[in-house]
Amino acid sequence: MKKKILVVDDEPSISMLLEFNLKLVGYEVHCVYDGEAVFEATSTFRPDLIVLDLMLPKMDGIQVCRKLRSQNNMVPVLMLTAMQDLNDKIAGLDNGADDYMTKPFSPQELISRIQAILRRVQALPGDANPPAIEIGKITVLPAEREVLVNGNPVDLTPKEFELLLFLCKHRGKVLSRQQLLHGVWDYHFLGDTRIVDVHISHLRDKLETQARSPEYIITIRNVGYKLTEPAVKESLA
Repeated sequence: MKKKILVVDDEPSISMLLEFNLKLVGYEVHCVYDGEAVFEATSTFRPDLIVLDLMLPKMDGIQVCRKLRSQNNMVPVLMLTAMQDLNDKIAGLDNGADDYMTKPFSPQELISRIQAILRRVQALPGDANPPAIEIGKITVLPAEREVLVNGNPVDLTPKEFELLLFLCKHRGKVLSRQQLLHGVWDYHFLGDTRIVDVHISHLRDKLETQARSPEYIITIRNVGYKLTEPAVKESLA
């Protein structure tokens, strides 16, 4: 069955270019041209991924992403931003986008990013029915793609879940930001590691607030991060 991509961009030339190239590699594509149209499209077209421009009529990309996540719609979102809008990139991630690309971009790179995101969302670790992972008050259910804290479900975006699962697989090991980019996003992000820091911050907020315990995810200064149980004291340089 073809994967469905919803393209949201108010520039017809970009929408047509994306639609042509995505269909060429086998995706089913639907285009809408303003932010408000996204919500009807998600209920009728049911996309597997949304390519979402930041600057849109009626409702901008950040507002769209925020509303999707507030409705517990965790469809992966690849946000398109202008080259100079670094703050907008971070704002997009802060509001639930899984990845971003800057304009101008090559259709081939965008397709590679989409394939990487969908591959990560679909992938199951190891066996068909992998066991639950217990870390302190946190339970990760890989097959169900669910996370519980104190027995209560926690809403994570697809990318937040993948990041947590990757940290779980390497529990106790220090992982650099570049290792996390390569392991979770499936590509090297040209040295821009802020996407990792934003997702780590979101994970901490969601996990540690509910667990009422500090520092499941430890920052190792000038290196990266590691996942550990809060009862284990860390000595940081």
